[in-house]
Amino acid sequence: MTASPRLERIVEMTASELNVRLGEALALYVTAMNYPPGTVEQRAPMWLAHMMREDWRCVVALGEQDELVGIGYGYRGAAGQWWHEQVRRGLMAVSPPAVVDDWLTDYFELTELHVLPRAQGRGLGEDLLRRLMEGVRSTRVLLSTPEGPSKAWKLYRRVGFVDVLRHYQFTGDPRPFAVLGRVLPLA
Repeated sequence: MTASPRLERIVEMTASELNVRLGEALALYVTAMNYPPGTVEQRAPMWLAHMMREDWRCVVALGEQDELVGIGYGYRGAAGQWWHEQVRRGLMAVSPPAVVDDWLTDYFELTELHVLPRAQGRGLGEDLLRRLMEGVRSTRVLLSTPEGPSKAWKLYRRVGFVDVLRHYQFTGDPRPFAVLGRVLPLA
């Protein structure tokens, strides 16, 4: 028996193209993260603000009838951004200033990477990640992810992400997070 062919295709989206499909993209995010539906209203303004940041990039996986089945986006991280300041605070508590500055200078913040549960387990997350990182001008990529065993955790380790900060609690979220990073380009 042969494996069924993958029907997804990965394409880049501009901010205006994603804006048109923002509701669908946020529904994908909520489903993939198993968040309550009301999360969409809370996240929409944040995603719109992210689209305005320097070097913002987005890739999506399209399934049958061009349905969004995966999404990844990010941008150049910088001082003054909420995530940057949170990570700086956490790193300063456990690392020398030179290490903090090394990680938080010239990095791409991988903000979101999600695949619908029914489309997981076929390499789509890695395909999205690799496509998103193509052409990124930063020397490093950083991300945060909840700690614990997950498909995302395994993906990040498989492509060479290392611990930057562990057991960190972001303001407003009681879960422990890991901040992971790696040098670019991806091999």
